[in-house]
Amino acid sequence: MSIILTGNPGVGKHTVAELLAKKLDLELIDINKVAIQEGIFEESEGTLDVDVKKLKKTLEKLITKNSLVVGHLAPYVVSRKQAKIAVVLRRDPYKLISVYKKRGYPHQKAIENLGSEILGVTYYDSINEFGPDKTFQFDITGKSVNTIVKKIKDLFIKGIFSEDEVDWLGLISEKNDLKRFFPY
Repeated sequence: MSIILTGNPGVGKHTVAELLAKKLDLELIDINKVAIQEGIFEESEGTLDVDVKKLKKTLEKLITKNSLVVGHLAPYVVSRKQAKIAVVLRRDPYKLISVYKKRGYPHQKAIENLGSEILGVTYYDSINEFGPDKTFQFDITGKSVNTIVKKIKDLFIKGIFSEDEVDWLGLISEKNDLKRFFPY
């Protein structure tokens, strides 16, 4: 069974995945690259809409026990039986704003992704797909890639379960910023 690494865009999934795959000698399977290589998408308004059913079937053939699967679509295209653990990376929404600006995200796309991060949608969906016993969240804000990789290695190899508490909704409520992140 493999490691699943997921989270909203901009949280550092691919950076962490590359180092983790090297350290654990795992085959890195990038969900986005698979979708593009296999032509399992349609372009719509500057984004790629993936055929989730076809991608899930394709990934079933690719994922092995020595795989590290990375991508924000993981909870929708990887099955529970293929996952030993699912790690959801989280990042402070105030820090994510600058990531989305650097990437040139349109305002609407940034707001949607920020809202998803604040509400913990990917974490929730990962728990639903992989189960609460296999799903763990880590706040990567202000932490080095090596620190996050070590935490995931400890979880995967030693079974040391020390996930982070994340409450972005409480954070933005405290700062009276609900309208900034949920303007509609």
